[in-house]
Amino acid sequence: MQEFKRAVRESRYERRTLIDEFKRGLNGMIRRRLVEAESPPSTIMDWQERAVKLDRNMRQNKAKEKLLVGTTLSQ
Repeated sequence: MQEFKRAVRESRYERRTLIDEFKRGLNGMIRRRLVEAESPPSTIMDWQERAVKLDRNMRQNKAKEKLLVGTTLSQ
């Protein structure tokens, strides 16, 4: 995310193109979830904030799943 923001500051992308470039760099699952959301993001800020939140949630869920599987196997 930080690299993308740095590149944005140094570029002259227009709003729509900037969003397309951001989507292109996203993890496919995150991109699909955001595009298919009931209310998809519409601004670059929305895309960035929601992508970060979704990524964080997915990582936390993955870590919790590992703990749950480990707990189930050891019982």
